[in-house]
Amino acid sequence: MNGDRTDAGTSLREMLKGRFLIGAALNDAQIAGQDPVALGIVRRHFSAISPENVLKWDAVHPEPDRYEFAAADQYVGLGEKHGLFVVGHVLVWHEQTPSWVFEGAGGGTLNADLLLARLREHVHTVVGRYRGRVHAWDVVNEAFEDDGSWRKTPWYTVLGEEYVSKAFEFAREADSGAQLCYNDYNLWKAPKYEAAIRLVTSLRQRGIGIDGIGEQGHWVLDGPSAEEVEAMIVELAKTGAQIIITELDLDPLPRPEELIGADISKRLARTPERDPYPDGLPEGLQQRLAQRYADLFRVFVKHPEVSRVTFWGVTDADTWLNHWPVPGRTNHPLLWDRQGRPKPAFHAVVEALRRASRDGA
Repeated sequence: MNGDRTDAGTSLREMLKGRFLIGAALNDAQIAGQDPVALGIVRRHFSAISPENVLKWDAVHPEPDRYEFAAADQYVGLGEKHGLFVVGHVLVWHEQTPSWVFEGAGGGTLNADLLLARLREHVHTVVGRYRGRVHAWDVVNEAFEDDGSWRKTPWYTVLGEEYVSKAFEFAREADSGAQLCYNDYNLWKAPKYEAAIRLVTSLRQRGIGIDGIGEQGHWVLDGPSAEEVEAMIVELAKTGAQIIITELDLDPLPRPEELIGADISKRLARTPERDPYPDGLPEGLQQRLAQRYADLFRVFVKHPEVSRVTFWGVTDADTWLNHWPVPGRTNHPLLWDRQGRPKPAFHAVVEALRRASRDGA
């Protein structure tokens, strides 16, 4: 069963060949082969995959002396089976990291040497296992606040800014051929993209390789504007790094302004006002979502520095936005609905790509 009811012959992957990779993030059930509808869409439309969770530290390295690679092996094998570009997400993050990572030996105070040793061992083990098979790694995730200052995570508190450079050093040692990326959200905000530019410049001045900068793209209907996204791409591209949209979705439901981005620690209670469309998105919002996606893809195809655009999920049935920031609500942020049917947003993206090809963009 293909699961995709798109018009015959239309494939995002084929339409974007020679421009950039088009990707989707897979959840645990999809990786295990339990969602044939989503997998049919992936095989037809996508050239790259990312894992939502199976390569995060708590999943793959839950205890100091125990690794769990079964699900990650299945994920990498799935990518290889279908000839996909395989992304590893994520090596170093302050979320979804087991508490033992930040505990001192014997219950004592954690020191820098011990944490650095744990970082090296984890990165070498995970990246080394998939050397030559995982093509790109999100090495460090979300190191900056929106104002461009360093986020005061346990990594930063113990190791300072060096935790980022060391993570990239260790990843390069483990796989010299992999694409290494820094990943964050809200990089369209000038103070934050300026911080990312300083990071890339500093690493390269020190001879530490970094290949890409990823903007997650957890955006809403009203922002950031296509013009703001384009300005971000132009500024980040000045570093010479590849620009990647790593976790794209457009939330059409109401969200407080302070939660624009992806701070997963925040939660809001479910109310009818915060879960207004349990039976489907109204036509007016469908068209706004479609126009928004079309506007963004017109920007993406204009800039050859954009090397990959990855959606965070396949269909609305599996989007993480069903659970954040309001657990249990019904969201509609992707190109396919809960039954795997293409939405107006899908057709708008297809038309934007066709028009770009006709115009020679």
